[in-house]
Amino acid sequence: MYCTQADIVEQITADELIQLTDDAGAGSVDSDKVDRAIADADSEIDSYCGARYGVPFTTVPAMVRKISVDIAVYNLYTRRAALGLPEERKARYEKAVQFLRDVARGLASLGSDEPAADADGGPEATVSKTDRIFSIGRASKGSSGSLDNY
Repeated sequence: MYCTQADIVEQITADELIQLTDDAGAGSVDSDKVDRAIADADSEIDSYCGARYGVPFTTVPAMVRKISVDIAVYNLYTRRAALGLPEERKARYEKAVQFLRDVARGLASLGSDEPAADADGGPEATVSKTDRIFSIGRASKGSSGSLDNY
């Protein structure tokens, strides 16, 4: 998990957390509901960050922890539509998702952690005409044919 229940209690009060999770009316926080909201937040984070980073993160960047808290709190509020979604929570969620989109596009960084390198050194695209191996209508270098017959 990228954040904990304790991280969430730093953002909302314990009473709010009880209201958002206590379906049985026991008067206490349902930790299973909190864990589910965090797991859903972490999955959302991984879906964006997986485009540039190895996920799940073994060492959690500070920005990922912060975003996990914001999305988890949003998830908890959306469970209780009757309580209403505070505008601040909606705005924090939208900013978090925008940041994750920017990370996925390479426009933002998660901090000092670098994206996972291409470990296998697989094929790379080139844009230089001199790098061309095959061509249409002309014999390829070192070969007696072209791609026209394939």
